[in-house]
Amino acid sequence: MISGITTGVHTPFNCGALSPASIASEQTYSRAHTFLRAPHADRARAGDFAVLGVPLDIATSNRPGARLGPDAIRSASAQLAELKSYPGGFDPLSHVRIVDLGDALLDFGFPHTIPAAIEEAAFNVISTGAFLCALGGDHFVSYPLLKAHARKYGPLALIHFDAHPDTWTPRTGPGGAVEINHGTMFAQAIHDGLIDPSRSSQIGIRTWVDDPMGMNIFDSMTVAGKGPDQIVAMVKALAGDAPCYLTVDIDCLDPAFAPGTGTPVMGGLTPRELLAMLRGLDGLRIIGCDVVEVAPAYDQAGITALAAATVVYEEACRFARLKGARQTSYPVPGRPLARNATQ
Repeated sequence: MISGITTGVHTPFNCGALSPASIASEQTYSRAHTFLRAPHADRARAGDFAVLGVPLDIATSNRPGARLGPDAIRSASAQLAELKSYPGGFDPLSHVRIVDLGDALLDFGFPHTIPAAIEEAAFNVISTGAFLCALGGDHFVSYPLLKAHARKYGPLALIHFDAHPDTWTPRTGPGGAVEINHGTMFAQAIHDGLIDPSRSSQIGIRTWVDDPMGMNIFDSMTVAGKGPDQIVAMVKALAGDAPCYLTVDIDCLDPAFAPGTGTPVMGGLTPRELLAMLRGLDGLRIIGCDVVEVAPAYDQAGITALAAATVVYEEACRFARLKGARQTSYPVPGRPLARNATQ
């Protein structure tokens, strides 16, 4: 489908009406990859919502390949830019200035420099006032991203979707260096005072850790039993008015829906459960987010990358609602069309 819908400019459906400025002016399988085909920018101040790739996978304990995740997520996002949002019926790009900053530059020859490089790249974005959404990369990238956000906002409530709690005991390297490990970074973040575990929630967990370090765990069986609405209500009550950081490890989904990841675990969330919970987070003070652990080499037909791209798209839609986007839903048969302004 070729149209001008995604730019918010409604034109007849003919190729002559399209301009190079239209995000949908090329096929979804053409053009250089940026998220939602948003403009590439060198500086975050050009936008409200900045996307930054963090192509790291040296911290993974099982299958590598997440360094290729950012490009796969961008590629999968192209089709999401073709139509208005569902649910909602609005174009987030008409309400939010989204820019793609490309990928953070990481020196793999000197891996001890990588955490600080990620932190500085992130802080340079959020210090402009832009909302940062990072594309991983393995889940260790959340640690330097949390450091960057805590520099501005103080201790954070972590809203964490994952199969793993990632609070196993971290080791300390020479000179007190932080272990680069995608299974220990949230324990390190708690030790460092970056997150407040009493206000944080981990959702979809289905692996064991002896010491949850005070985190509130809603495992996958609890989600299935209580349903997304009840889980969201408890998560929001715990977080209160704290600044919240959202992190989504794509392996929170069952491997049937997200095979392209490094450490898949059976018995996970369904996409419908995940989307319902993400959409229910409106009202929380979310100040940053990341989506991690997409490993395209193990994916099937790009479904894992599409799931991750949809998570980021949902965050862009949430941001658009904050900017005044009016949400519409399909009418239940026999009832009028529901339309309201979501704050």
